[in-house]
Amino acid sequence: MAVVTKAFASSADLERKVETFTELADGVYALTAEGDPNVGAVEGEDFVVCFEARATPVAARRWLDLLRERTDKPVRYLVLSHYHAVRVLGASAFDAQEIITHETTRELIAERGEADWASELGRMPRLFEEPDSIPGLTRPTLTFTDRMVIPLGGDRGDLVLAYCGRGHTAGDIVAWLPKKKILFAGDLVEAKAALYTGDAFHDDWATTTLDAVAAFGAETLVGGRGAVAQGTEAVAAAIAQSRHFLDELRRIVGEVHRRGGTVGEAFRATHTALEPEYGRWPIFEHCLPFDVQRYWDELDGHDWPVVWTAERDREVWAALQEGR
Repeated sequence: MAVVTKAFASSADLERKVETFTELADGVYALTAEGDPNVGAVEGEDFVVCFEARATPVAARRWLDLLRERTDKPVRYLVLSHYHAVRVLGASAFDAQEIITHETTRELIAERGEADWASELGRMPRLFEEPDSIPGLTRPTLTFTDRMVIPLGGDRGDLVLAYCGRGHTAGDIVAWLPKKKILFAGDLVEAKAALYTGDAFHDDWATTTLDAVAAFGAETLVGGRGAVAQGTEAVAAAIAQSRHFLDELRRIVGEVHRRGGTVGEAFRATHTALEPEYGRWPIFEHCLPFDVQRYWDELDGHDWPVVWTAERDREVWAALQEGR
């Protein structure tokens, strides 16, 4: 019987996704793309705040072209929820006066930005449209640790940037519009898309961090991937789905680890349990080996995530796919 080799990560996913531009409220926008990374923007009185940058300047300009059909205000602030390459390397297209991240994200870019760039390019080549257009690592010009407020001017209220705790990475931030009850949650929440947890802090994320996200009381939520959650029930469902994915992964991997099993056994058990519910969702097959390996590392006592390199990616992928 021939052995079918599963394509590495998302390397075989080469079909462009349908992009959906949504005006969430007056001057508040999101672009979703069937499970590709979401982006957003909020108009101030005489400027724009953009949330996330996409993987390359070329990809970012397609989003900016759509945004320019609604407003010609300059981008004063580019807010990056965390350090992953597909979120940040398109930043130069925005000509933003300031690039804002959490202070820990600044440190993570310095520590592992180059490795993450090579890793994600190998895993998700389709997202890196014209990678030669990337001028180098994106580094913030402004950082904060707990909370930062951007007054939008006029009667638009404030945009609040907040750190909810360790989650998808050590430095994820969200953007909250209290006046509109709209939350840009980054990859702390996904809507019908699998979670990538390869750089995560699973126990914090599944408990106190998601509790903090839920406490905003958002009526509209833009997650890192998937459709916009509109209405309190949809928002609660997106948060609950994200928590359930984490809880099940923690439960299953934890059981195998406690009985002295192997990480390969943990991967197979987790895949069997989660595939019926999550298997048809974007990037499930891509994410799961890295998710399981990271939580296994945590259970082995590695609080700080091991750096993913292009070489380590393929080593872990090959090791965990064996015996499926």
